[in-house]
Amino acid sequence: MEKANPGDEVIVKKVKGEERGILLESHEPGMILLKLNTGYNIGIAKKNIKEIKIIKEAEKETEEEAIKMKGKPIIDFYLTGGTISSKLDSKTGGVKDLTSPSEFFKLYPEIREIADIRIRKPFTKWSENMNEEDWIKLAKQIVKSLNDTNVRGVIVSHGTDFLHYTSAALSFFLRGLNKPVVLTYSQRSTDRGSSDARLNLLCAARAALSDIAEVILVGHASINDDFCYALRGTKVRKMHSSRRDAFRPINCVPIAKVWPDRVEFISEHKKRNKNKVKLEAGFGKVALIKFYPGQGPEILEHYLKNGYKGIVIEMSGLGQVITEGKNNWIPQLKQVIEKGMVVCAAPQTLYGRLDPYVYESARRILKTGVIYLGDMLPETALVKLGWALAKEKNKEKIRKMLLENVSGEFNSRLGKEFLE
Repeated sequence: MEKANPGDEVIVKKVKGEERGILLESHEPGMILLKLNTGYNIGIAKKNIKEIKIIKEAEKETEEEAIKMKGKPIIDFYLTGGTISSKLDSKTGGVKDLTSPSEFFKLYPEIREIADIRIRKPFTKWSENMNEEDWIKLAKQIVKSLNDTNVRGVIVSHGTDFLHYTSAALSFFLRGLNKPVVLTYSQRSTDRGSSDARLNLLCAARAALSDIAEVILVGHASINDDFCYALRGTKVRKMHSSRRDAFRPINCVPIAKVWPDRVEFISEHKKRNKNKVKLEAGFGKVALIKFYPGQGPEILEHYLKNGYKGIVIEMSGLGQVITEGKNNWIPQLKQVIEKGMVVCAAPQTLYGRLDPYVYESARRILKTGVIYLGDMLPETALVKLGWALAKEKNKEKIRKMLLENVSGEFNSRLGKEFLE
């Protein structure tokens, strides 16, 4: 049997049938990993292999050659971590970060046929370890890319679990967007046969070259490897722990369908322009509370005493919390709002919008000064509140900012078609 190396084009003869493709580095004992001509990765058990025949050896490439510009449109690619920029660690059995840009390009060589990629590494973190300081640091670097006339678009690779917080933060921090800022991900590491990274990445590159001038998330539209959706950064949420199409548009439709070779627009969007992007990055101390039956209101005083300037409450139904009996929230809401805290309400249901005028109990809550945020997602509401508190001190101006549709976070045309 010939000794094949990662990057070689090979024919793998199995006990039954054969497969042809590019041999990839595999960290799973007893398995080889093969990239087929379709772009899909498959794993083949070594015990089922009769012969590996080398068709073409991989061209040797230095680190410098791996990132060499080829005169194509330039995309600045921000690697922040997450599964899309990781591989299996055979020593621990866990997933770890890729070591270099060249290693990244060896896994995804097709992206270099679409654009010249400049890798940026502002930090490397799993998304659960990120916070507002990371969002600000990322935004400060991205604004330089956006105002560089040589850069056609921006991609940010990110862990999935808290990606929608970062997309919301960038949507508010980057004002007057002039070109696409595309966040993408994968649910499965790059060296697994079932990885969703390839399609997401190629579609993200295509979206970064489009005429969209918004912060968007690009990822699988279904569990199949057919096409991706481009979703608005303030109206998207992770809705499944492991599916390829984990991210779904909430109370809206996608901006576009995206294939590796084209973009098909579905809804209105802001278009590429020659604006100079301004950075408005800052974050006040805020919290997100999920109301549950029987919950007492003393949690509000806890946050006030600990220096929080604002709270978003995920309320039930059209916007209710307890308004009767020993756990009546109304007196405590009045008290913390009078002491300067900004309190907002967001829908616990996610789909649909709050309406405090339907039920008498919600009307009483509204009179305390709680700001009802319609169909804004709770996570987006938290990020927008933190951003607003960093910009303004006057409570009335903060209220106006929160109720202004800054980055598509409200959908005034919400209808039945968005709830199915």
